[in-house]
Order: sequence, then structure tokens, then C-alpha cells
Amino acid sequence: MSNQPFYPIGTPGQAWGTTELAAWRALRVKLRSYADDVLSVIDSLRQQFDVAPYGALNYDTEHYPLLVVRSRDWRKDLPVLLVTGGVHGYETSGVHGALQFLQQHGHAYAGRANLMVVPCVSPWAYERINRWNPDALDPNRNFRKNSPSGESAALVNLLEPLRDVVLMHIDLHETTDSDESEFRPALAARDGKDFEPGEVPDGFYLVDDIDNPQPAFQQAVIEEVAKVTHIADADARGEIIGAPLLLPGVIKFPVKQWGLCAGITNARYATTTEVYPDSPRATPQQCNDAQVAAIRAAIDYALNHRQG
Repeated sequence: MSNQPFYPIGTPGQAWGTTELAAWRALRVKLRSYADDVLSVIDSLRQQFDVAPYGALNYDTEHYPLLVVRSRDWRKDLPVLLVTGGVHGYETSGVHGALQFLQQHGHAYAGRANLMVVPCVSPWAYERINRWNPDALDPNRNFRKNSPSGESAALVNLLEPLRDVVLMHIDLHETTDSDESEFRPALAARDGKDFEPGEVPDGFYLVDDIDNPQPAFQQAVIEEVAKVTHIADADARGEIIGAPLLLPGVIKFPVKQWGLCAGITNARYATTTEVYPDSPRATPQQCNDAQVAAIRAAIDYALNHRQG
């Protein structure tokens, strides 16, 4: 193991303690507003949808209400379709894509489905454009009962009554250049491990559950997103971020085993989007549009194959 630090906090080979965690947290600066960017948009949707709190997070002097947006005409005979975004706060198009979907297309499913949208699971991290919560925990490894991550625990509790009812769940993410420059090095430093550089794929891809593969569903989403932005190619090993392909643009991953958000429920159709916002071939609006295209394709496929 190298004795040269690859991250400015911690000692190579030693996991972080309270001192290192405090040093890391002190460097997390608020860069944008959850209230302005997210809560204000949700407020504007209250005439069309039911908006309800499902928890709250209190970090030092900061208070973050957690909100879910639901179909107003909720009916037990209709399928439940779930959209989540902002599990990782720095993955901007996940949050804004979910909100854009509600604004532009949410009304189109009235009377056809029960929509449930959680646009920003991790508001503290959203404001700091960061992956982790204030305890340096990745919410997307902690979606389980009695989770140490407050963000994850609140969402798990919200969805527990619907665990076997949700038909489709799409979780909106991004893969960014900062994964390699900041977040993976921070992870290695936090855990006292060596940092092994990886490769950031250029383009959109999906993550399917290796234990519940749904290739036709994933393919339908990829085809619609390809009309908006480019799809990531596999690397020289035939993989994307070290994971094997289910089909072009779709990787297989043990979603439930790793405590990922897309595995909270037993939805027949589930996927995780990965937009690449740092590509010179994609604009921020294009990234939002890609998320919206993915949501609509996932919903339409699930509704059309509800009995399949």
C-alpha cells in the first residue's frame, strides 16, 4: 500500500475516525438551495397532486422536510408507479428530471396509474452537490430497515406498506467525472483502502438487478432515451463501471444485495438511470430531458405489460 495520500483527509491505510469525519464535513459548503430549487417547484404542483411529508432531517441548525408527490385520484385498483431522484445530491438531473416530468407529463396518467414521485431524497447533499450525507454515508448503499442513513430510512419507511404493490420503480442518477476525481477517492480514504482508478463511461446507461433481469423493459427505456442523448458504449473489457452487460447500454448489478434504492420494493419492473452530464455532447437540459424520456418509457412499458 502506498504511503502517498490520494485524498486530502485521512492517513493512507487507516479508516476515518471522528476527527477525519469532522474535517470532511467542515469542507462541505452550501452551494444551492433545496427550498428554492425543489420545495418551491413542489409547492407549485399542489393544485394537481397530493403533496405530503414523509419525514424530516435535522442536521445541526438545518431542517429539511422530505416530501412525496402523489396522484390526487389514488385508487386501489390502479398500478403504483414510483419515481425517485436525488438519492445522490450531486446528480442534478435526477432531481430536476423528476420535477420536469411532473410539470410536463404527470397529469397524463390521471386515472391510469397511481404516481408516486420523491424528487429529492437527499436534500443536504443536494445543497452541497455531494454524494454522501453529513455522516459520510452513501444513502445508495443503505436502503434497508433500521438504516444508519436518515435519508434511506425515511424512504424505506414510506415504501414499506407498498413493498409488494409497486409495479414499476425508476431511480434517477448520474455518473459524473467527479466520481473519479472526488467521490471514489473519498470512499477509499474513508475506508482506509487503496484507490484504484476506474473509467467514466461517456453516455447514458441503465442498471438492472442481476437477480430480476428485465431485458425487454430495459431495452424499451434505452430506445426512448437514445432519441434524446447518446448511449454509453462498453469499455475494452466489455463492461461499464466494472459491471457486465445485460444488453447494450444496460449493466447487471446486485441491486437488492447492495441496498440500492431501486431494490427497496419488489417491483416487477425496476431500473436505475445513469446520465453523463460532463459529456461535451450533452447539455444540462438534455440531461433532464433524458431522465424524463426514461421515466415515460418505463411507465408506458409497465402499463402496457401489466398483465405480462
